[in-house]
Amino acid sequence: MSYQKFRRIRYYGFRQVMNPKRIGFLGFDGVAASDLTRAADVFGAATLDGGYGNRISCYHVCIISFTSEFFRAESGIVFRSDNTPETMSELDTIIVPGGNGIRRSFVSERIADWILARISQTRRVAAIGAGIYGVAPTGLLDGREVTTHWGYASDVARCFPRLGVEPRRHLVKDGAFYTASGPSAAIDLSLTLIEED
Repeated sequence: MSYQKFRRIRYYGFRQVMNPKRIGFLGFDGVAASDLTRAADVFGAATLDGGYGNRISCYHVCIISFTSEFFRAESGIVFRSDNTPETMSELDTIIVPGGNGIRRSFVSERIADWILARISQTRRVAAIGAGIYGVAPTGLLDGREVTTHWGYASDVARCFPRLGVEPRRHLVKDGAFYTASGPSAAIDLSLTLIEED
């Protein structure tokens, strides 16, 4: 990250100290842990020096579990979430990580319904890799350019023909919607969202 970008992030944080933006990551059995943790860690690192060794967070990262209080990533790592779709308060940004678990229809449909119910109170929605299977059924991406992991690109294009799938692109922004190709792009996604703030 360049020094100029870092300075902008630090300045942004100064303006938001009193009210950090809430970033919601969706969790489910079969999530790709690296999609979730890499992007979340970037938001967690966006802090200010509060003096005397204290750090002031610019963002509040929340994980919302769509399967149960505990959910297991593809790798076997178990995550715990205090938030459910029913109890989660207002969010600035919703981020849907990938993983084969989201391709199960009961998971992707529940996520899509929840996003549709919250879209009027949410500023941005992002999908990482296979996370697009949770956002595309909403219809909110119809007519928009998107990217996904190259391994899912042809299936996404077949299942959602109204999307302009660009698998060679690392990160795509179209309006208030962001798509990233996978875990390495998840870091760039988070940095882009922070920089835009």
